[in-house]
Amino acid sequence: MSDTAKPLGDAEIDDKSKRDFLFTTTGTVAAVGAAAAAWPFIHQMNPAADTLALSSTEVDLGPIEEGQSITVVWRGKPVFIRHRTSTEIKSAREDDKKVLPDNETDAERVKNPQWLIMVGVCTHLGCIPLGNKGGENKGEYGGWFCPCHGSHYDTSGRIRRGPAPTNLAIPEYTFVSDTRVKIG
Repeated sequence: MSDTAKPLGDAEIDDKSKRDFLFTTTGTVAAVGAAAAAWPFIHQMNPAADTLALSSTEVDLGPIEEGQSITVVWRGKPVFIRHRTSTEIKSAREDDKKVLPDNETDAERVKNPQWLIMVGVCTHLGCIPLGNKGGENKGEYGGWFCPCHGSHYDTSGRIRRGPAPTNLAIPEYTFVSDTRVKIG
């Protein structure tokens, strides 16, 4: 055997390590290529710019008088904003002690007791409940009433009677100032 010839065992190890390197490199390049090819398809599923613009809305609370409600649109849904009276706040807090279908205290539903902000979609079948307009309450509990199937909500938007399984939803919101709220 000559000095330049390698034993058979070493040649097999070198070929095996080269093969492993080639498999790993080929697999990595294939994975990067597949990700680069798939990215445009994945990216096109992200929300459009006009949809993202609707993801939040700011509302000026200054013109809303005590006892008055307004409805704004957020993400295509009505949002009820109610400037509650001291009587409504007191009533909502007294009702905290009652057994309710979806137990939630008034304090859990509002960040500032004067302002009730909730999504105005009935949790039964998606109807829009009638609220307090012109001083006339629309439900047995001084809050909202869904005439489609008879759900009654109180002054905190909690379900009190009817087929709705849960309270009116509270959207994510923050008070930007004393007179402005950002929903979303």
